[in-house]
Amino acid sequence: MSIEDLLRETLSDMAYEEQPPPPGRFLQVHRGRSRRRGLALAAAVAVAAMAVGSTFMVEGLSSQVAVPKGVTEQGADEALVGTGRGQTTLTVKEGLRLAQVVEQLSAATGRPVAEFERAAKDGRTLGLPAYAKGALEGFAFPGTYEVSSGSSPGEILAAMVTRFNRAAEDSDLVEGARRAGRTPLEILTVASIVQAESYDKRDMPKIARVIYNRLNHTPEMKLQMDSTVLYDLNKFSINASSEDLKSRSRYNTFVHLGLPPGPIDNPGADAIEAALKPATGPWLFYVITDPEKGVMKFTDSESRFFKLIEERRRNHGTGG
Repeated sequence: MSIEDLLRETLSDMAYEEQPPPPGRFLQVHRGRSRRRGLALAAAVAVAAMAVGSTFMVEGLSSQVAVPKGVTEQGADEALVGTGRGQTTLTVKEGLRLAQVVEQLSAATGRPVAEFERAAKDGRTLGLPAYAKGALEGFAFPGTYEVSSGSSPGEILAAMVTRFNRAAEDSDLVEGARRAGRTPLEILTVASIVQAESYDKRDMPKIARVIYNRLNHTPEMKLQMDSTVLYDLNKFSINASSEDLKSRSRYNTFVHLGLPPGPIDNPGADAIEAALKPATGPWLFYVITDPEKGVMKFTDSESRFFKLIEERRRNHGTGG
């Protein structure tokens, strides 16, 4: 059966398909969905994708398959904007959690958040790699997207996954993970922490090195990253409170050894590159000593670490 026939038959089936149930908190794949449907729609995005310079063009195969017209990789500091004539241009910033991504996509397109949450659960339809284990968090690649009025939430999210897959190929993520003795999902999880913890992308390779130094430390050493704790609690802050640190979640890296179960946000290319190619150094600690200026300092000494915390207090009047 050709791809066109497969798409035609699958789309016909979808017209009568029941709506999936409400999504769970972490938007895991709904495993009862049709594998044929997933392969067909993933193929629709993948076959239609064409890279032209820095623009990632995604064209629909027919009027029945409306997918975003283009994906342009631009700076992550830009905001979501609307355009006329049935199109919306939106920029998804690096480091947003999936919950934030779907809220912004909803605001930009006028589609309910629930539609994006349902679409996010269907990992096969979105074309997620097998190592994603059906979860979209970490794979909704940041960038600028031009979306037509006929684009569905699933098609928009599939375009983001397609863009991730291209970035993973460009960075040689799978092979790089093998060389590092890690799984691709572990590398992406490290990248997400690097993205969450960094103020300046120039510090990303050093932050990655701190993470690996802690993971590989003898005696064993916990990561103790506030960002992972706050992710599971759905909180947004620089520091986790003493009450937050009582969480028994696997995302609480003050309690559990090793990495959290998966990514805590959707990292960009710089963070992925840092996770694959960390800086060389002995560091075990870092402190944002001047948050307003984004100054981060690194050390392998616990005593020096506490001195950096004091420096932060002097600069910003807060704890470390």
